[in-house]
Amino acid sequence: QLQLVESGGGLVQPGGSLRLSCAASGIALDYYVIGWFRQAPGKEREEREGVSYISLSDGSTFYKDSVKGRFTISRDTAKNTVYLQMNSLKPGDTAVYYCAGILDLRSGTLLPKDPHQYHYWGQGTQVTVSS
Repeated sequence: QLQLVESGGGLVQPGGSLRLSCAASGIALDYYVIGWFRQAPGKEREEREGVSYISLSDGSTFYKDSVKGRFTISRDTAKNTVYLQMNSLKPGDTAVYYCAGILDLRSGTLLPKDPHQYHYWGQGTQVTVSS
């Protein structure tokens, strides 16, 4: 069973940076898609939004428009870990950030973006952007 653990959250001023980590255990991530989702304050679980995704099999990535140019998703296969580097953070980025995994069974090139498609979830890490 794939287990995911997020870390790296915290309190940062607007314009600051954080790097989130998603460490996997139990199964190698080589054939998985990992997505970073966030749940903003006051939002329900069903309202989690996808931020960025990466395929560990071919390295393809996708970013939500509002984070393009600010966030970078990457992988370290040796450490079985996926990272989300977040720069130029804004108060609107405040949320609990979750990483989630799904086997990469795509028939095409599009990465799965619906959180309901993801089977494995971490416990989340809080990111607060405030002065």
